[in-house]
Amino acid sequence: MSENLDKSNINESSDSEQGLEGAVEHSDEALQKNIKSDSPSPQRVQRPHSSPLRFVTVEELLETTKGVTNMALAHEIVVNGDFRIKPVELPKDSLEKRVKEIVHKAFWDCLSVQLSENPPTYDHAIKLVGEIKETLLSFLLPGHTRLRNQITEVLDLDLIKQEAENGALDISRLAEFIIGMMGTLCAPARDEEVKNLKDIKEIVPLFRAMFAVLDLMKVDMANFAVTSIRPHLMQQSVEYERKKFQELLEKQPDSLDFVTQWLEEASADLMIQRYKHTLPASGEAASSKDALVPSAVSIQNYAYLKLLKWDHLRRPFPETVLMDQARFQELQGQLELLTVLGAVLLVTFSMSGPGVSSRADFVERLKTIVKVLLTDMHLPTFLLDEALTTIGEKVCLELSGCLALCGSPAFSIDKETVLKGQIQAVGGPDDPVRRITDKISPGHSLTL
Repeated sequence: MSENLDKSNINESSDSEQGLEGAVEHSDEALQKNIKSDSPSPQRVQRPHSSPLRFVTVEELLETTKGVTNMALAHEIVVNGDFRIKPVELPKDSLEKRVKEIVHKAFWDCLSVQLSENPPTYDHAIKLVGEIKETLLSFLLPGHTRLRNQITEVLDLDLIKQEAENGALDISRLAEFIIGMMGTLCAPARDEEVKNLKDIKEIVPLFRAMFAVLDLMKVDMANFAVTSIRPHLMQQSVEYERKKFQELLEKQPDSLDFVTQWLEEASADLMIQRYKHTLPASGEAASSKDALVPSAVSIQNYAYLKLLKWDHLRRPFPETVLMDQARFQELQGQLELLTVLGAVLLVTFSMSGPGVSSRADFVERLKTIVKVLLTDMHLPTFLLDEALTTIGEKVCLELSGCLALCGSPAFSIDKETVLKGQIQAVGGPDDPVRRITDKISPGHSLTL
């Protein structure tokens, strides 16, 4: 197998981009479902003033949808180093899956009937060979001239039709050549599956199994194209997305309204904060208006911090960051967990004294316990008050053991009650300790 794509040095070429285009077509539906499932779709409230609405044609809408989908796919390839295209798996017992199974069974049954006739009819079989030929050719790079000639020569459909008409067609010979070529072109991960094809002796099950393996090889080729094109996309992604958003804005002037609202809110918040900080204690006039206007970088940074406190159920997400909404939700969940964790630790160590907080092993153990009890904090069904009650009990238990090891006096019942109450209060947004750990100020760095 001297020309195996994954077993030899493959030069990057335009075929990689062609493979990616094919991958885009096959993964559009899965990507759209993924985006829809990750992004809430509430009614659009507090809509800012925008340009008058205009009617768009179906063609314009379809073109816009395709452009946004391709941009979302390119963005995902760039920001997600583990991005892989996966075979589409229909839900179990779904109507679509049942229809597909029925149609496929009818086709393979028809092929079986044709091949069982005397003499056999090869119309369907020859069409399948033609599809396999096109698939094998699509796997080749421009430098694979010898393999291209082999496939074209052996799988010559005109010659195969003549052999079928004269009763000289040897389907088994063609199948053996196809399996050998699949073994040459497949990734190492598919070697075992291709090898198993040789154990299938009946023609219809063999063709069916070959198509199943070819579908997997198509996915492998698409992922190879994604890997090859990622460095190029990383260099061009910013300009590419700017261009796509500009095209979208020209076609639909109101398509970035929520981005405008988001940035205007960030600017207004910063101006209010600056006004409060620059207002003299004596009540004299504040600094000039120009001194209160934040820079564009400050507005952008503060706007992104606001996304970590976003109400995803009640507010639409800004359009330019909509593709990363799931990532921001994940970061927001981590931030909320760390905020509660920090507040619990702060309350605990402030009451227990330096002798306890200086024990690194106890600190790590307590952090682990609290994190485990807050693991499901991102779920809608999570009850923070109940979790904090459990955390309070567990913290007091662990603290008693640590104090005993340190030789310090144990907590009194009243002191334990106070500690549990303070931990319970952490769940409220107005809790003083929670406000300290929860505060996000512009210019501060945030590390998760």
